[in-house]
Amino acid sequence: MVTLNRIYTRAGDTGQTRLATGQQVSKADLRVEAYGAVDETNACLGLARLHTAGAGAFDAMLARLQNELFDLGADLATPPRPEEVEGTVLRVSDAQVTRLEGEIDALNGELPALTSFVLPGGTPAAAALHLARTVCRRAERAAVRLIEAGEPVSGPALRYLNRLSDLLFVAARHANDGGAAEVFWQSGKTR
Repeated sequence: MVTLNRIYTRAGDTGQTRLATGQQVSKADLRVEAYGAVDETNACLGLARLHTAGAGAFDAMLARLQNELFDLGADLATPPRPEEVEGTVLRVSDAQVTRLEGEIDALNGELPALTSFVLPGGTPAAAALHLARTVCRRAERAAVRLIEAGEPVSGPALRYLNRLSDLLFVAARHANDGGAAEVFWQSGKTR
């Protein structure tokens, strides 16, 4: 259980923060950038949920995703170590990635085939989900930069980000009245 009695600590006033391991790093650290973008994705989902409150299972899925994004943030804030014993650190799992794939397939199966690229917009819920999708892609790019810098990231965490952005795309289409309210790109229309 987490207890937050005090919101400000002044510890970050010099541009430093601590990872979940206690290691002090710059607030501009690639790892902080990655889990920060995950936090932004979560905030975007919160915005989307203002418009999906009556959507039953769909809203429940988004609520679960918000909780999983906290798990993902904890995963990214705790660099994997070679001596780590499985189950001792909160990590995103391959089972969660597989569940995302099943949800993508189920939602996509209810939608008409795409014949054009979709512009972000349509209903308020869809617009917010498209925003969440783009921020999720930024989190994925930040995690890739972290890996390319030689820093460890769990494989399921990176896969989760990739699948989540796909799910958010399909969820945005679903939130556009099952595709009926989608706005399509019209190539070269304004030339």
